[in-house]
Amino acid sequence: MTSPMKFLIVDDFSTMRRIVRNLLKEIGHADADEAEDGVAALAKLRNGAFNFVVSDINMPNMNGFELLAEIKKDEKLKHLPVLMVTAEARKEDIVMAAQNGAAGYIVKPFTKATLEDKLANIFKKLGL
Repeated sequence: MTSPMKFLIVDDFSTMRRIVRNLLKEIGHADADEAEDGVAALAKLRNGAFNFVVSDINMPNMNGFELLAEIKKDEKLKHLPVLMVTAEARKEDIVMAAQNGAAGYIVKPFTKATLEDKLANIFKKLGL
């Protein structure tokens, strides 16, 4: 990877945002910002230069699927890979995430190794 990636971590639970941020840092991705829901995330994405979104699914105001749909229909954002994170491993959620253009899916709780593997696979798919 040539340039550092800038991540946006979206989760309504601040502890989870901190955990993801720390895991990303341990993996070598120190540049990360946070948003507490899809509405805040979309505002940050439209105003900033992000390379990757890690989003929870279950959030108030705008959930992860709604955020994913907004990202994918926005000309300036649709190239962004979105990794969906959820506490529920429901098959229909996984299918819906894939059909709507999510780059990947992780079930909480997850380890640094799981996150690292998932990111490596996404980067490889995207040719990064």
